[in-house]
Amino acid sequence: MKNVRSITFYGLLALCSLWVLGCGKKADETKPISEVKAEAETMSLDELRSMALTYKEAITAKKADIEKIGAELKQIPLTELLGEDAKGLKTDIENLNKSVSSLRERFEIYYNKLKEKGGDVSDLKI
Repeated sequence: MKNVRSITFYGLLALCSLWVLGCGKKADETKPISEVKAEAETMSLDELRSMALTYKEAITAKKADIEKIGAELKQIPLTELLGEDAKGLKTDIENLNKSVSSLRERFEIYYNKLKEKGGDVSDLKI
């Protein structure tokens, strides 16, 4: 009976570890391009698609943030566009644009590799 409990416990522990480590895939704009390319080479179609979707979602979210900040910037009167608030918003937009650019570069690696391997990319257009 102890063996069954031990096996069950360690099996569940292993599954939880895999879930925590494996399901935590997220878009990383700081991951080196060489590492992304090497990783993409070894991925299956499903993994490539999953990563491309993850990056697409991150890009879409950042673009929404850019639009939101742009709308805030438009609300600032012309006389205050050189003020600190406007400068801060412009800096935020610049930083988000850099982030989108980095994410897009990594997205395209997964996208192109998926396309190269014959995977469906129809819903991955940005």
